[in-house]
Amino acid sequence: MGDETAPTTPAQHSADPARSTEPDADGPAPATPPATEAAVPEPYLTELAPGVHAFIQPDGGWCLNNAGFVTDGDATLVVDTAATERRARLLRRRIAESGAPAPRTLVNTHHHGDHTYGNAVFAPEATVLGHASCRRELLAAGHQLHAVWPEVEYGDIRLTAPEVTYTDELTLHTGGIEVDLLHPGVAHTTGDTLVWLPRQRLVFAGDLVFHGGTPFILMGSLTGSLRALELLRSLDAVTVVPGHGPVTGPEVYDGIERYLRFVGRLAQEGRAAGRTPLEVAREADLGPFAELAESERLVANLHRAYAELAGAAPGAPLDPIAAFGDMAAMNGGVPMACHA
Repeated sequence: MGDETAPTTPAQHSADPARSTEPDADGPAPATPPATEAAVPEPYLTELAPGVHAFIQPDGGWCLNNAGFVTDGDATLVVDTAATERRARLLRRRIAESGAPAPRTLVNTHHHGDHTYGNAVFAPEATVLGHASCRRELLAAGHQLHAVWPEVEYGDIRLTAPEVTYTDELTLHTGGIEVDLLHPGVAHTTGDTLVWLPRQRLVFAGDLVFHGGTPFILMGSLTGSLRALELLRSLDAVTVVPGHGPVTGPEVYDGIERYLRFVGRLAQEGRAAGRTPLEVAREADLGPFAELAESERLVANLHRAYAELAGAAPGAPLDPIAAFGDMAAMNGGVPMACHA
């Protein structure tokens, strides 16, 4: 994009809402936040099919991911956990309150801490599964969220990587419910997993799908994310549980594809003009994408797109300090807030 580009649509800044006052499963409620702070909406369970629940964490922003569980009444499988011990214990309690037996299996859709920090709340009673790269990346990243948001009260986070891994696909049977784990290739990260329930035509998509939020491909691949959408479409799911945001249907894929292609065009034009990802992001007219939360992710996505245009392999490590610094610049000069 040249200098004649339309003025920037202002980024939607990530707010810093107060912590929830929901009591911890194993302890008292935290102190009530000041009245001037808006309370974070509570996570909630929604039953999507017999024995299949999503654990939705509004507002779906930074560190507020979705999880879920599958049960036939005799066995239970959990999909992802949460960014804090308190929220992971709340998920565990909600599972117990539903009448499901204690989980014996836990699947991580990828290695990011909002999806994996709570693994130890379920292990060792539950065996943790994930893609082989999910395990490698989790162990390499360590306490990744602590490094970005050190002020958050995470609780006792004992990193618990998948102990059973796969490479392409793996079929599990949670009692009488078939659960297929599918690796789409490098997309959101190098170790993504789609959790597909063919009989229910339902997919836990992890962070391949943000519903109402801006996609985030800094640690993955632009081209790979587009390929992953084709795999998702081929499943012909009726119900899609996104990694962040409310449950949706397959129509969500079209908006994600349009956004990713928008990023690709910006990157091609900006790189050809010798402009930095930050310069391009600041001048970009977001148009229909201005309504997406965390619009500061655009500049991180451009870092990935620029790298791929330069010949970098999908998922090749980029400088996280540069990318997160540019996102802070897009976020009004302040770091993004972890909402957990």
